Amino acid sequence: MKKHFIKVVLSFTVIATGSMATSCKKSGSSSKDVSRATGWKINSKDGGFQFNTDFKEQETAPGLVFVEGGTFTKGKVQDDVMHDWDNTPTSQHVQSFYMDETEVTNVMYLEYLDYLKSVYPPENPMYANIYTGALPDTLVWRNRLGFNETMTNNYLRHPAYAEYPVVGVNWIQATQFAEWRTDRVNEIMLEREGYLSEDAKYKAATGEVQGTFSTEAYLN
Repeated sequence: MKKHFIKVVLSFTVIATGSMATSCKKSGSSSKDVSRATGWKINSKDGGFQFNTDFKEQETAPGLVFVEGGTFTKGKVQDDVMHDWDNTPTSQHVQSFYMDETEVTNVMYLEYLDYLKSVYPPENPMYANIYTGALPDTLVWRNRLGFNETMTNNYLRHPAYAEYPVVGVNWIQATQFAEWRTDRVNEIMLEREGYLSEDAKYKAATGEVQGTFSTEAYLN
């Protein structure tokens, strides 16, 4: 009985191995509307298993690149000869994300400032601090050991430095810029698909209508 059982297991192993080899060989030519597991049709008009095989991936926003996520080891991977145990290696997983292909440039940030100045006029006491609060600190160029007044006065706004990285931006300003950019990218996508009026953003910028598009408000 025991001998017969072993033969059955071995025979099953051979069959399974053969099936796996066949599956690997033919998987590249299989249709997306046919199951790789059973060979049955997917999304058949007669019924059965239904699955969206025609989805569109997320659109990449202007100036961004896709960075595929993965797993890496965080911490010291060499031998801890001193036995400090203060940097124990751990496995970390990072999800896929998008990031700018280059640094945020002066002209990109100037577009943001121009938008704030149009929608929230600084001469209005209610909005006085919105525009000024977004201005970068150009005094970062000053150095006791160097004369950088030209950069202090011209770096942000001179056309010659338009494609140079913006400097003097703090964490809060960077976060608010990112939120503004997210709203504007989503706004133009919704306009393109016909969900928003094309001239809505210009009316908001000129003060004809109150309020601007907000991604958070739209989703909630």
